[in-house]
Amino acid sequence: MKILLHTCCGPCTIYPTDVLRNEGFDVMGFFYRNNIHPYTECLKRQVTLQDYADRIELKVIVQEGYDLEGFIRNVVYRESDRCRHCYHDRLRTTALMAKRGKFDYFTSTLLYSKFQKHDIIRSLGESVGNSIGVPFYYQDFREGWKEGVDRSKQLGMYRQQYCGCIYSEKERFFRSSDRKHP
Repeated sequence: MKILLHTCCGPCTIYPTDVLRNEGFDVMGFFYRNNIHPYTECLKRQVTLQDYADRIELKVIVQEGYDLEGFIRNVVYRESDRCRHCYHDRLRTTALMAKRGKFDYFTSTLLYSKFQKHDIIRSLGESVGNSIGVPFYYQDFREGWKEGVDRSKQLGMYRQQYCGCIYSEKERFFRSSDRKHP
C-alpha cells in the first residue's frame, strides 16, 4: 500500500514516517512550500527535510514554484480562518499529487502537531479525498510528539518556532517584542 505523506518539515516527519512504515505502508513525502514564509524559512525547512529523508531513504517530492502571492490572496480578509484555507490547500494539493502518482492513500504530518486543529484537518482531508478519489488516511500521531521532538534534537535538526505562514511568524515575534517593550 502506497501512501503520500504531506510533510511540513523534517522534525514533524520523523514519528509519522516511522509509524506508517511499521504499519506496512510504502511512504513517500510531499513538501508543500507556498504557505511557508519568508522564503529563507521555506528553504531551511526544505533542506532539513531533504537531509533527514536522505538519511532514512524516504523519497520526497518538492512542490515546484513558490506562490506566496496566491497564498496571501486566498487568506486576505479571512485571517481569522486562515488555517482552514491553508489546511485545505495543502491537503488538496497532496491528494491531487497522490492521484497522479496512483497512491492508495494520502495523509499529513499536520496530524503529528499538538498545535494544529485535528478535527478540521480530518474533516477537510476526508472531504478532499472523497472529491478527488484518493482516501485520506487519518491517524492521530500526537502520541509521538515528545519522541519526535527528542529525536530531532538528537539529530541536530533545524527546528522552526512557528507553523510557517507570515501571520504566525508575526504573532510569535510581535507578542514577544510587545512583552519586552511595553
